[in-house]
Amino acid sequence: MDSINQNQEEQNRKHLAGSPAIDKVKELAETSKTCFFSTQSQNSPSQGTRPMSVQEVDEAGNIWFLMSNDSHTYQELQVDPTVKLYFQGSAHSDFLYLEGTAKSSSDRNKIKEYWSPLLKTWFTEGEDDPRIAVVSFTPSSGYYWDNKNGNAIAAIKMAAGAVLGKTIDDSIEGKINI
Repeated sequence: MDSINQNQEEQNRKHLAGSPAIDKVKELAETSKTCFFSTQSQNSPSQGTRPMSVQEVDEAGNIWFLMSNDSHTYQELQVDPTVKLYFQGSAHSDFLYLEGTAKSSSDRNKIKEYWSPLLKTWFTEGEDDPRIAVVSFTPSSGYYWDNKNGNAIAAIKMAAGAVLGKTIDDSIEGKINI
């Protein structure tokens, strides 16, 4: 069932917990900068999934977003704060899936911290728009797929593997528990 990993000579699984897990979440989420933010709702126009921009990944691994408090997403979070996030940083690496809970607030200090003029596209009244909400996502678990030595080395190993007819893979994957 897992023939590629069985043919792999190098260690390509590493489960992460605690600080290493937080570091990996921070690395991959900051590389991607956006994710699919999925609530438990299947009744919204997006079926509960929509793209969101990451504002920050803090030192505890919490991921911060800004959203409108009159949006479907915000309303769904009030009913069930369970969220799944899906990140893709590049075509061949920097993949991250997280499960956790989201909490919304109207913390004006956080809004000011995360505000940029481009956000006026969605919040037409500017930084003081009363519809702006801050959402913090606290991950509990997830899974990542990445490479060990960067995209250039991974490409060289893939090319060498293709020439040699051998699995030479620079990938690394594993569970994340925070």
